[in-house]
Amino acid sequence: MGQPSVPPPLAPPLLAPAPSPPSQASGNKVRCAGCRSILTVSHGMTEFICPTCKLPQMLPPELIRVNQQKPPVQAHGIDPTKIQLPCANCKAILNVPHGLSRFTCPQCNIDLAVDASKINQLFPVPPQIPLEEVNEVAIEVEREEDGGTAGETFTDYHPSKLSIGPPHPDPIVETSSLSAVQPPEPTYDLKIKDDLENSNALSCLQIETLVYACQRHLQHLQNGARAGFFIGDGAGVGKGRTIAGLVWENWHHGRRKALWISVGSDLKFDARRDLDDVGAMRIEVHALNKLPYSKLDSKSVGVREGVVFLTYSSLIASSEKGRSRLQQLVQWCGTEFDGLVVFDECHKAKNLVPEAGGQPTRTGEAVLEIQARLPQARVVYCSATGASEPRNLGYMVRLGLWGAGTCFIDFRDFLGALEKGGVGALELVAMDMKARGMYVCRTLSYKGAEFEVIEAPLDDRMMDMYKKAAEFWAELRVELLAASAILNDDRPNSSQLWRLYWASHQRFFRHMCMSAKVPAAVRLAKQALTDSKCVVIGLQSTGEARTEEAVAKYGLELDDFISGPRELLIKFVEENYPLPEKPESLPVPGEESVKELQRKRHSASPGVSLKGRVRKVARWKAATDSESDEESDVDSEYDSNESDDEFQICEVCNGEEERKKLLQCSCCSQLVHPACLVPPVIDLVPEDWSCHSCKEKTEEYLQARRAYMAELLKRYESALERKTKILEIIRSLDLPNNPLDDIIDQLGGPDKVAEMTGRKGMLVRASSGKGVAYQSRNTKDVTMEMVNMHEKQLFMEGTKLVAIISEAGSAGVSLQADRRAINQRRRVHLTLELPWSADRAIQQFGRTHRSNQASAPEYRLLFTNLGGERRFASIVAKRLESLGALTQGDRRAGLTLSAYNYDSAYGKRALMVMYRGIMEQDSLPVVPPGCSSEKPETIQDFLLKAKAALVSVGIVRDTLLGNGKDSGRFSGRIVESDMHDVGRFLNRILGLPPAIQNRLFELFISILDLLVQNARIEGHFDSGIVDMKANKIELQERPKTVHVDHMSGAPTILFTFTLDRGVTWESATTLLDEKQKDGLGSANDGFYESKREWLGRRHFVLAFEGSASGVYKLFRPAVGESPREMPLAELKNKYRKVSSLEKARNGWESEYEVSSKQCMHGPNCKLGNFCTVGRRIQEVNVLGGLILPVWGTIEKALSKQFRQSHKRLRVVRIETTTDNQRIVGLLVPNAAVESVLQDLAWVQDIDD
Repeated sequence: MGQPSVPPPLAPPLLAPAPSPPSQASGNKVRCAGCRSILTVSHGMTEFICPTCKLPQMLPPELIRVNQQKPPVQAHGIDPTKIQLPCANCKAILNVPHGLSRFTCPQCNIDLAVDASKINQLFPVPPQIPLEEVNEVAIEVEREEDGGTAGETFTDYHPSKLSIGPPHPDPIVETSSLSAVQPPEPTYDLKIKDDLENSNALSCLQIETLVYACQRHLQHLQNGARAGFFIGDGAGVGKGRTIAGLVWENWHHGRRKALWISVGSDLKFDARRDLDDVGAMRIEVHALNKLPYSKLDSKSVGVREGVVFLTYSSLIASSEKGRSRLQQLVQWCGTEFDGLVVFDECHKAKNLVPEAGGQPTRTGEAVLEIQARLPQARVVYCSATGASEPRNLGYMVRLGLWGAGTCFIDFRDFLGALEKGGVGALELVAMDMKARGMYVCRTLSYKGAEFEVIEAPLDDRMMDMYKKAAEFWAELRVELLAASAILNDDRPNSSQLWRLYWASHQRFFRHMCMSAKVPAAVRLAKQALTDSKCVVIGLQSTGEARTEEAVAKYGLELDDFISGPRELLIKFVEENYPLPEKPESLPVPGEESVKELQRKRHSASPGVSLKGRVRKVARWKAATDSESDEESDVDSEYDSNESDDEFQICEVCNGEEERKKLLQCSCCSQLVHPACLVPPVIDLVPEDWSCHSCKEKTEEYLQARRAYMAELLKRYESALERKTKILEIIRSLDLPNNPLDDIIDQLGGPDKVAEMTGRKGMLVRASSGKGVAYQSRNTKDVTMEMVNMHEKQLFMEGTKLVAIISEAGSAGVSLQADRRAINQRRRVHLTLELPWSADRAIQQFGRTHRSNQASAPEYRLLFTNLGGERRFASIVAKRLESLGALTQGDRRAGLTLSAYNYDSAYGKRALMVMYRGIMEQDSLPVVPPGCSSEKPETIQDFLLKAKAALVSVGIVRDTLLGNGKDSGRFSGRIVESDMHDVGRFLNRILGLPPAIQNRLFELFISILDLLVQNARIEGHFDSGIVDMKANKIELQERPKTVHVDHMSGAPTILFTFTLDRGVTWESATTLLDEKQKDGLGSANDGFYESKREWLGRRHFVLAFEGSASGVYKLFRPAVGESPREMPLAELKNKYRKVSSLEKARNGWESEYEVSSKQCMHGPNCKLGNFCTVGRRIQEVNVLGGLILPVWGTIEKALSKQFRQSHKRLRVVRIETTTDNQRIVGLLVPNAAVESVLQDLAWVQDIDD
C-alpha cells in the first residue's frame, strides 16, 4: 500500500561540488615544460606555444574547466520503484505500486481509482534494453588486433646528426625499433677531428660513437659519479678501433692514463694495432700480467702514463703477500682520476645479481668496486652481447637507469619492473638509452645471409637404434635400483649414483641426437660443394675424452671408429654399478690355533670390548709405540705371575675393584665386572668361563663364519656376473660412431677437412680402408699450439673446402668469405649442435659473418624430429630472445629460434597442466595426440603409456602397481620441484622411445599453444613490439611534450594518430581477381558471411588460401587483413560462402560504412567512443621518446582500465603513410589518456 510522502525542504547535498581553480584577472600562471620559465595563459585557452623555447604544450587537466552535467537531485521520500501520483483531494504525492488500480489515500482516507489510459500517456513504458549479446566475431577481431603483426627487423643505418668521416666499408644496419629513436643533438667538438678526416682511420659510424661517448662523459649522475657510455656494436663494426679513438681523444685533453680491461691477454696486440691505426703510436700499452705487484709509477716499474691492458682474471688476482691488482690500479689512477676505464667484452662481468640461491661472481663484484673507487672515471661498457638477461645489467651502474633521480630505488626495483613488463619493457630500455645519448648498437647487415631450420628425421636404422637404447636405459635403471636395494642403507653414494646416471643419460642421448644428424649434415655439405660453395660445420663437443679412454684401453689401432655413446655407457657402468664389498677370506683350518688367533686379536686391538665393540670410555687414547710396548710387558707380567692382589682394573669400565668381584676369562685372562658384560652375568660361572670375544674364535664359530662369508662371496660374484652381463649387452648394442670422426671420414678424411677444435689427436681410416688408427693432429712442421691456425690457413687458401669448428678451437677465428682470401666461395654454416648460451651462439655464428666479406653465409640449423631434442634449442632461444631485445631494442633481432622457447612462464604452466592430467588429478584441456574424444578408451590407453613412460625416466616416483579393480594401474607422485621444470622434462623424455617421446611432446606443445591463445584472448600475452598497420595513417595534431629529462634534455612525447584500416569493395575484388588470375586460387576462395546475426547484421569477410594448404587468409571490410590465418574447418563452421556477388557487395559496403562511426559491439558498448574493436577509423595515442622516467606513472594509470588488454604495457611501432614518420612507443588506450596526463602533471603549476 502506498505511503504518504510530502517532500520536506531539500537538505544540502551530501557531496558539495569541487571549488573551481582560483581565477586571476590576467589568466592562469604556469611553468613551461621546456625552458621552465613562468607563463601567463589567458582564460579559455588550453593549448599554447612558449614564446621563449617555442615548445607546443597544453594546460594541466586540473586547470581546464570541464562543464560536467550534474545529475538531478532526487527528492527525499520518493521510491523510484513505484509511480508517483498526486491525491485528487489533499494533493499529497503518493508512491503507488505498478498495476494497483484502487486504493485509499493514507492522508485524507479518500478512495482513489487509477485511470490506466492516462497513466500510459503520462508514463510511457520505457523500451527494454536487450541484454548484451556476445558477438563472437567481435571477440575474434579483438584477439587479432591485440596480436598485431611483426614487421621487418633491420633498417640501414647512417648517422642521423653527424656527417664527419668516410662511410663504413660494409653495409651496417640497426633494428627498426632503435632506428625510430633519435639520439640527442651532438654538441661535443672532437679535438682529433682534423686528424681523423685526413687519415680516414675511422668511419662516420665510429666517429659518431666518439662524439656521443665524450658528450655523455661530460654529464654526472645524481649521486655525483660521472655518467658512463655503452657500445653495443656487433662484430664487424670495429669496436676496438673506436676504443682506440676514445683513448687518443682523451690523450689530447691531457688525460694520459687509461685502463683497458678485456677477456684475453693476447688481445693486447689487437689494442696496439688499433692505436697505431688511429695514429696514436706514441701511446704505450702495458700488459699488467707482465708487471710486478708493486706501485706502477715507482722507479722500478716506471709506468707513468699510457694504457694499462689487463684481463678480467687479472682484475680479481692478488699476490701471495695479499696485494691485489685492483688496489694497485686504484693507487696508480688516484681517487680524482678522470681518465678512461674501458670494460671490453663486458658480458664477462655478468651474474653480479644471480638468481635466487646463487652467488655473485667475483668478476662482477670487482667491476662494481673499481667503478665505486674511481667515481670520476670515464667509463665505457663495450660488448656485442652486453646483457643476455636483464639481471646481467647489474654492473652497468654508470648508465643511471636506477638509483637517485630515477623512478627505481635500486637495481632490484628496476629488475622487478622489467620482469613484470615482459619483453616489451626490455625493448624500451635499449630505446631509452639511445634517446638519452648513452648507447649505440649497430651490426653488420645480415642482408644476403640466409637462416633455415632443417629437420633431419631419423632413418629406420637410427630409429631402431634409438628405441633399443631407450629401452636399455630404462632396464639399466631398474637393474641399478635392484642392485642398490641389496646393499646396506649406509652406503653414502646412492644420491651420487643417480646424479651421475641422469648426467650420463642426458649426454648419451645428446650424442645420439647429434649422430642422427650426421647423414643430413654430410648430404648438405656435399650438395654445397657441388654448388661451388664451401662448408663450415659447428659443434660443441668433440668426444675427445671418450676417444682417448678407448685408445688407452684398446690400443692405437682399432677395427672401427669409437662409438661415443657406447664408451660413455661402459664407463658409467664400470665405475658406478653398485657391488657389495668383496668379503675377506678366512684362514684355512688347522693353520693356526684358536688360542693364537685370540692372542693376536687382543694384542692387535687393545681398545676392543668383549663384544668386539670399540670402548666408549672417554679417557681412552690411542697408544703410542712406546706405551703399547709397556702395556704388553705389563700383560705378560699378569700372565706369568698369577698374583692375588686385592684390587684389579675392569677392562670394560676401567674401574678399580676387588679381585674376587671380577670375572677372569680362561682364554685371555682379562678381568671384568659381571655387570659390565652385555648382557650382564648374574648367575655363577664355571672356572673355564671365556669372554664373548674368545668364544667367537671357537671352531664352531669359525665354521658358521665361513658359511656366512661363502654366502657373501656368492652374492658378490652374482652381482659381478650381472655387471659383466650388462657390459656384454652394451658392447653388443648397435650404437653410432663419434660424429666428428664420422663426418671427417665421410667428407674425404683429414686431407679434405680443416679441423679447428681443442682435441690433440684423432682416429683416421687406414689407407687400405680396413680399420682405423689414432694419430696426433699436429705434424713435425706444425706445433700443437699452431695447428688450428694452420688448418684455418688451408681453409682460407681453398686447399680444404670443409671446416669443422668447436667452441674451444674457434674463439676469435675469422672464417668469412674475406675479399683478401683466395677462398671466396660462399660459406654454408651448418650447426650440428647448438651452444648452451646465446653469447656463445652469437660468437659461433660470427665466425662466418664478418666485415669485408665477398658474400654473406647461409646458416642451416639442424634438428631431429625428436620432441626432446628441442630442449637444446629451447635454452638458446630463451637467451637469444632477451639478448636481441635488450642489446638491440627488438627481440626479433635475435636468431629465428623463438619458436623453440618452451622454458617460459607459459611453458611451466603447460607442463603442470599436462602432469596433473596424466596423473589423473585433473582433466586434460586438449585431446592427446593419436586419441579421439569419441573413444575414451584411446585416451585411457595413452594416459597409462604416458604414466609408464614418466616412471621409466624417473619423473613419477614412489610407484605402486594396483591390485583388484585397479589392476594394471600405476599410482605415484611427481615432486613439486619437477612440476614446473621444463628443462628436466625435455631432458628426460629424450630417453624415451621416439613414438611415446613425440606424443608426450606434442601433448605438451598443444597445451602450451592453448594457454598462449587464451592469454591473447584475455589480453595477458606479451608479444613484444607490435606493428600497427592501416591503409592510411596520419598524425592528427601537433605532438605534445609531456616530460623532459633534465640530464639529456630528451623529451617524452604524446603522439595522436588517425588510422583508417578499412578495405573498400573495389580493393577487395581486385585482391580476389589477382589471386585467381595467377592461377593460385582455390575452390573455397571468395566472400563469406557469418552464419549468425548480431544486432540485426551479419559480418562479411574475403577469404583465400594462405601460406599453407587448408589455411585461409582473411580480409575484413572494417579492419583489413587479419594477422591470423584460419583453418578451412573453422572458416566453414563460422561463415558460409556468399554465391551472389551483389549480396556480398551490399553487405561489405554497409559494414564498411557503419564501422567508421561505431565499434563491433554496437551503440550500447560499455566503453562507448573509447572502444576501437572493429572500428574502421580509430584514434591511437602513442607515448614516444623517453619512457623509463615515467614508467611508474603509466603503469598506475593503466591499472585503472576496465578492459584486461588495456591494463598491459604494449609497445607498438607505427609509421605514417603520408610522410613515412616512424614512431615506437607505448600504446596508451584512449580511455586512459586523460588519466596518464593527469598523473604525469606534465606542465607543472607555478606553486609546484
